[in-house]
Amino acid sequence: MGASQPSCLAVLHSPLIEIDGRTGEGGGQLVRIACALAAVMTVPIRITNVRGNRGDGPRGGGLKSQHVSSIQWLAKATDADVDGLSVGSHTLEFRPRLKPSQLKKRRIRISADSAAASTLLIFQAVFPFLLFAGTTGDRNAAYAADPIELEISGGTNVSFSLSFEYLDQVLLPTLEDAFVGIRVERQLKARGWSQGKASRGTISFKIHPLRLGETLKPRNETPSFLAEDFEVTEVDVNMIVPSDMHEELPKSLAVDLEDLFPGVEVTFKLIEDSGADSRVYVLLVARSKTLRWGRDILASTPKTSSLKTAKKARDKTAGASDVSKTAFSADVSRQITKDLYEEVSTGGVVDRYLHDQLVVFQALAEGSTSFPRCNDNDEYDGGLDGAMEALDISEESLHEDRMSAPFGEGSLHTTTARWVTAELLPEVAWFNKGRVCQGIGMHMDKTK
Repeated sequence: MGASQPSCLAVLHSPLIEIDGRTGEGGGQLVRIACALAAVMTVPIRITNVRGNRGDGPRGGGLKSQHVSSIQWLAKATDADVDGLSVGSHTLEFRPRLKPSQLKKRRIRISADSAAASTLLIFQAVFPFLLFAGTTGDRNAAYAADPIELEISGGTNVSFSLSFEYLDQVLLPTLEDAFVGIRVERQLKARGWSQGKASRGTISFKIHPLRLGETLKPRNETPSFLAEDFEVTEVDVNMIVPSDMHEELPKSLAVDLEDLFPGVEVTFKLIEDSGADSRVYVLLVARSKTLRWGRDILASTPKTSSLKTAKKARDKTAGASDVSKTAFSADVSRQITKDLYEEVSTGGVVDRYLHDQLVVFQALAEGSTSFPRCNDNDEYDGGLDGAMEALDISEESLHEDRMSAPFGEGSLHTTTARWVTAELLPEVAWFNKGRVCQGIGMHMDKTK
């Protein structure tokens, strides 16, 4: 059975759920997930020690611009009472009153106060709410009759955030392949960077939400994995870099990818001028017949030729800047291809950065889902075969996880994300170190 929907009176008297923002990864992800689930479930929360593990360094503690922008919109959409919603705030109280099904406005624009605030992190915070904001719809139509048009303004290539390219080529395709009922059209209208001079970008979405009464359903509740699932057949390359790297970087990437993935088809999906030496972004997406893994890098070109590789390559006929760009291209290529190879070799069915982004949808879905991935520091005898054996859950008896603290396999972000779902969704259950989730079957009632 799906999760029942609270009445307005019940919402007013729902117990306040307290979340310590220092738990687990103790950063912005905890805030986004907690507020997203509170809005979907219409339950009040208080988060103390917001981003408490970020300290007083450059990343600081307290709410940042992208958190404020997304929660402001959620508060407006849910007619919430909110306290502590300001940049730098260390305590946030969020008491939503309206359900996703009561959303009236179907054209939405969210503009972050800071141009460097991540549009993609804002999307992550509001998307679960919008996914359940469907109408009754036409039963003969493939999707809800009233799609939601969403435009977000801010940064599209931002430090410590996924990029539009990662969302477009890894996150959303995985969600659409894994769940019946997720369909999101997306378009990059303008690119915005946190690197170099601030520039504001814009992304537009058309979201086809679930109809009233519908649950989010997994396409395959009992996945099994074969060696061929991990055989990379193609690598897509996306590079948004200064124009004087457009010749050397593709050469380096082609050579390094051939060394690590012999015979793989390499497709240069995007080659774009970033417009500044301070803006270098590369995303590689490895694909097999059934899986995909992404790794990326956001950097700046060196201001001098001080790199060791540049010093070795210098000669009388090459200028320092030319040598530096050539050496830097080689360095970027070696690093990103090595990261991708290690990612695929780990044996996970998703990459480490995608792993935690799927947790919310697993918890809200109907039935069981599994995206197994070994801990990054785990080593198995037998290489990939050993990892595959560890990932195989088809014949395992299920052992329910203790959920009183971050738990299970994967990164600290992933273990924390699971814990947050357990705090806000009492009916969710996780098994076998987080490898299997029995979701709550969330849906919006047809009657208001």
